[in-house]
Amino acid sequence: MLTLRHHSRFGFVTGVAYSPDGKRLATVSGDQTAKVWDAESGKELLTLRGHSGPVSDVAYSPDGKRLATASSDGTAKVWDAESGKELLTLRGHSRFVTGVAYSPDGKRLATASGDQTAKVWDAESGKELLTLRGHSADVYGVAFSPDGKHLATASGDQTAKVWDVESGKELLTLRGHSKPVKGVAFSPDGKRLATASYDRTTKVWDAESGKELLTLRGHSDAVKGVAFSPDGRRLATVGYDETAKVWDAESGKELLTLRGHSGPINGVAFSSDGKRLATASEDGTVQVYAIDIRELLNLARSRVTRNLTREECQRYFQSETCPPLP
Repeated sequence: MLTLRHHSRFGFVTGVAYSPDGKRLATVSGDQTAKVWDAESGKELLTLRGHSGPVSDVAYSPDGKRLATASSDGTAKVWDAESGKELLTLRGHSRFVTGVAYSPDGKRLATASGDQTAKVWDAESGKELLTLRGHSADVYGVAFSPDGKHLATASGDQTAKVWDVESGKELLTLRGHSKPVKGVAFSPDGKRLATASYDRTTKVWDAESGKELLTLRGHSDAVKGVAFSPDGRRLATVGYDETAKVWDAESGKELLTLRGHSGPINGVAFSSDGKRLATASEDGTVQVYAIDIRELLNLARSRVTRNLTREECQRYFQSETCPPLP
């Protein structure tokens, strides 16, 4: 496990994103900065300064050349991911900006805000293209569908919505949570949506019909973030109970509980190969976990002086059999 801990003492970490090639991690914090790190060594590479309020979310462009950040100062910013140079400031929301996402082709940016709207912007020029109105409370999260045609939003009004990106038309409203919906994510094939809620659950929905497919229960407090693995087979969730959990995205079975933080966890991201999971916490750190079962087995084998039992492999690694110690 790798721990990144160089934000300031006011630096509760609010969001985390892997670069598309998996070589870098970007984090954002209450200390009004974003940072870029070497994902393998944990070395700090860049600090991005320019926001005048806590920074709440971060996203890499699909080509990895740019970073977008969202802040409570009411703006989103776009940065050169290599040099850290500020390229654009997106102004238009009337309250804090809570979420940001790039479209799959990198041509558009979406932002979520406490002004109860989401906006779509031209990612090159910063021109505002659409304002999506329909939620009756703060909008916390945004996610583009893999084909770039739809945008999902998560809101404090206890719903998620799906919108047409070209027209701005509201296509679906997903109702079923009993408290604010904090996070939203499309599966890599675009067929499902996952939502994370303060009601301690995560739900999986059919992205076309809006039908509720699964409810994942296991967190003991509010769930703040959700992400699909790159292959779509797993879901990761994080929350106020200071844990991250990994689930089977098809069955809803809980696979892993990851501990290590000493404060609520705000953000979660899979690496591009699905072998690492990064979590951002109010304890001021980012933890990077190895979640590849074969790597975990090898690590366990290196730290014990006996063969692992079948029950231990089933419980901790979801593996029916254990390879013997060398």
